[in-house]
Amino acid sequence: MLTLRDLLRDLDVRVLAGESGLDAHVRWVHISELLDPTPWLSGGELLLTTGMPLESEQRQREYVARLADHQLSGLGFGTGFGHVELPAAVLEAAEEREFPVFEVPYELPFIAVTEAAFTRLVNEQYAVLRRALAAHERLERIVLSERGLDALAGTLATLIGGAVLVLDARGEPLAQRTFRRSLAPDSLTALQEELRERARRREARSFLPSEAAQENRGLALPVAADGAPGSSASDGDRAPEAWLVALKDSGPLSDFDRLTLHHAVTIVALELLRGRVAGDTERRLAGDVLAAVVSGELAGGDLARRLEPFGLSERVAAIVLVRPNNGRGSSAPLESTLATALREEAAPGLIASTGSLTCALVRGLAESELFALAERVSERLSSALGVPLRVGVGRAVASGEARRSFHEARCALEAVALGAAAEPNGAGVLGAQLPGGEANGLATYRDLGSFQLLLSLQEDEALRLFCDSILGPIETSEGQYGGELMRSLEAFIEENGQWERAARRLFCHRHTLRYRIRRVEELTGRNLGNARDRIEFWLALRGRELVR
Repeated sequence: MLTLRDLLRDLDVRVLAGESGLDAHVRWVHISELLDPTPWLSGGELLLTTGMPLESEQRQREYVARLADHQLSGLGFGTGFGHVELPAAVLEAAEEREFPVFEVPYELPFIAVTEAAFTRLVNEQYAVLRRALAAHERLERIVLSERGLDALAGTLATLIGGAVLVLDARGEPLAQRTFRRSLAPDSLTALQEELRERARRREARSFLPSEAAQENRGLALPVAADGAPGSSASDGDRAPEAWLVALKDSGPLSDFDRLTLHHAVTIVALELLRGRVAGDTERRLAGDVLAAVVSGELAGGDLARRLEPFGLSERVAAIVLVRPNNGRGSSAPLESTLATALREEAAPGLIASTGSLTCALVRGLAESELFALAERVSERLSSALGVPLRVGVGRAVASGEARRSFHEARCALEAVALGAAAEPNGAGVLGAQLPGGEANGLATYRDLGSFQLLLSLQEDEALRLFCDSILGPIETSEGQYGGELMRSLEAFIEENGQWERAARRLFCHRHTLRYRIRRVEELTGRNLGNARDRIEFWLALRGRELVR
């Protein structure tokens, strides 16, 4: 930045007071003959005056004090007009405040001073602009090379010489890089609290983080979903997608720093958009693959080839979760949290949702390692989402047989839940020990007990015969209405015989559901009030999915 010393070096003027303050930065040059020009100044200006209203020593001292208090960079006093030479009171007051004062002789017009300053300032701004454009191109190349938010934050930290963070709308870090000084945990916590408070007040304006506000060495900029570098009054109540925060290691942010950060907002928005598009595409592909696995459309070599791009080329295992609130609501938060948990465990997988379930196909591990991984993931998810989650695990199988692992994990979850509902003391009919009548946090194919044998008969006609013996009367006797009875039966069983919940799930009245269940009992000769009959119905329904 232009300093007063640099400017005066090229001018034929004498510094008469405050020489120790000559390194002050000159932001602009202003000419005024007002006794108090400060209402029209913002600080950092070099003021030029002939001192016409400065008739008394008191006025002269007050004038200098007023300019110094307003953080002006200096005073150029023109002689030969109202004053033949600089008043002694002006020089004394300036020396006391270390406020630079220089004489502008009559022969040197003020325009010569302003031209010299503006030429230097314009050249400086041009140099800053060129540097900022070069930095912008560097950031663009990072996005185009798909190196991610971490690379963007690291480059920005180097460019400005400080810590750079990208945080989501809730204040959770998406990327964080430092320059030479590490960011204290307390500083990050305070910044997150500021962002949460702004989110509560729906404020989406840039601000100075409290820790760096005094030294003006920090800046927090909202990153809008459309890439806009700020928010206008018309959209000020729209929450930003993320925040770009910079905290310089030392000294205030320069013009280059600020310009680079404002340019970087758009770059960060583009990277977030690229990540969303890539994530949405991957989720759609994962959802298509999982739907094909569940339906049996993909199996064997074809399935193995489809799983290979996801890093699942050999053995796989399924981890299945029931979404909170009985599977109602969006699956995106659970999928995102599950992806983060698996990434932290260095266990990449294919994640998708079907119905009320969210599934992750992961690399096949030894049984003990697989169960331990599922348990850690369950704990992470429950902690992150604030609700207990039920997690089922299927055995590791060849990638072409992923459907088997998925159904084992799903059936383990349902078997444990049914067992809990069947036994008042929580000791499930299927063998799982269930405290308080609630399902375990982790259910595995081992919890299927003897029913595991029947579920393993996927390729055997015996499983089809078993399913037909229980469900056949419903499917063959009622025509199209049989499908409605089957859906009602499944909902009733999955809701553990809770009439109201099952009716809400089917969007029908509970009396309608009671009629349908009575009709199922009449057709099959079984009693759904009996726990073992319910379990056989459940097993037949699950078996039908495997042999359809």
